[in-house]
Amino acid sequence: MQPFASRNVFGEELEPCGRDPVTGFYRDGRCATGHDDTGIHTVCAEVTQAFLDYSLAQGNDLVTPMEAFGFPGLKPGDRWCLCAGRWVEAYRAGVAPGVYLRATHEETLAIIPLDVLQAHARDPAE
Repeated sequence: MQPFASRNVFGEELEPCGRDPVTGFYRDGRCATGHDDTGIHTVCAEVTQAFLDYSLAQGNDLVTPMEAFGFPGLKPGDRWCLCAGRWVEAYRAGVAPGVYLRATHEETLAIIPLDVLQAHARDPAE
């Protein structure tokens, strides 16, 4: 299915999030989304050990490689397109990772207010 228009939270062209490892619901390096992305993988984040531990405790193992899916496993410092809902859960738990706003899809704003995202921004001058 075709992804939605790829605009970031500022209404500008969505910038790439990560290519090593390649991220995104469509595995194109961007946090693009579409009707088939029921998890809303739209938040470009730099994962931390605290977030990875939290995610694992919630039943979402992002650390263990899954070669059958081409997933190398994440380590602190990797950029990854997170589910907006999971980011909110981590935020409420005090372990939300930093966000790259120019690479975060505008659909995220339906779930997370811009000021909350900006408080966790890793983009220069954000």
